[in-house]
Amino acid sequence: MKYSTFMMPLHPPGRSATDTFQEDREAIILADRLGFSEAFVGEHVTDTAEPVTSSLIFLATLINETKQIKLGSGTLNLPNSHPATIAAQAAMMDHLARGRFIMGISPGGLMSDAEVFGNLRNDRNAMFVECINAVLKIWASEPPYNIEGKFWNVSVQETMAVEYGQGVILKPFQHPHPPIVGTAVAPFSQGVAEMAKRGWTPLSANFLMPEWVKTHWPKYVEGRTAVGAVADPADWRVAKSIFVADDEATARRYALEAGGPYHFYFKQLVRKLVTAGGRGNLFKTDPAMPDSKITPDHVTQRLVLAGTVNSVVDQILAFREQVGDFGNLVYACHDWMDPALGRRSMELFANEVMPRVNAAIGQRTGPAAAATA
Repeated sequence: MKYSTFMMPLHPPGRSATDTFQEDREAIILADRLGFSEAFVGEHVTDTAEPVTSSLIFLATLINETKQIKLGSGTLNLPNSHPATIAAQAAMMDHLARGRFIMGISPGGLMSDAEVFGNLRNDRNAMFVECINAVLKIWASEPPYNIEGKFWNVSVQETMAVEYGQGVILKPFQHPHPPIVGTAVAPFSQGVAEMAKRGWTPLSANFLMPEWVKTHWPKYVEGRTAVGAVADPADWRVAKSIFVADDEATARRYALEAGGPYHFYFKQLVRKLVTAGGRGNLFKTDPAMPDSKITPDHVTQRLVLAGTVNSVVDQILAFREQVGDFGNLVYACHDWMDPALGRRSMELFANEVMPRVNAAIGQRTGPAAAATA
């Protein structure tokens, strides 16, 4: 099993954006050195707690600072941009990264972003589909394009002068386009099935209850089967909030208790997704549970894997037993309230936790396990 990282990123609003940008860059540079396979970075325009306003700009600053890690938008919120902008900028990023780019996409989930871009009351799922369809058509065709949609039109019919290069939108470095990853945040997400039909791969969010994460795999199988393909667990990315420490007391204080960065993270999500967004279903497995019971304490205790190396190994294996086989465990980044602990957790995760997890998985699925099955 591979391991990657996902950075929303989410920091206390009072922190300097200059400082958090540098901290987040340091985390990805460290991830590259530690052998993480991919790094996804989110974006929002109207949230000082998540100050990366363009994942592509942020990732571009890391191309020459990293060597092997693939850099993913996590995600491009498609309803908030014109398809031609997405196509041109993602293609440019792909060339700059020489193919180390993964294109993560979504409809976007922050309501203030939707309002500022004028699509608060639009069908953002329909906008998402129209936008990505237009982007792919741009990359697969030549000018004048002449793509007509409900929300956007794309054409250079009146102004193109191809002999001079005018009117031509850049195509990606990778052919036919960068790998496309879609975030999955809803239980029984039909979007996962639709992504699978198109050959895209899902990334299950770290703020979903395991019971809901588990529902994404059957949907992926459904979509691949519909197009005559076989679903491979290696293509499924699953994100988790994980903290590894040298002792249990530190792990509990930093990752599970109020005052720590993980508790802060889920306090923010409860406010944004439950109180303001009406999406309490993400955090409960019993529909009868009132939203008032969805507290930061409850969510943090349920969703964070924290402890020493041995403890976290056991928790990851138990989580995998619950949700099923997947090929990429995505370590969710959190604010480095204590930079030494933040770095140490990543080091312990990469150097000690994942080798033991993979050894245990190999023992359970290797020849010896098959012989006794």
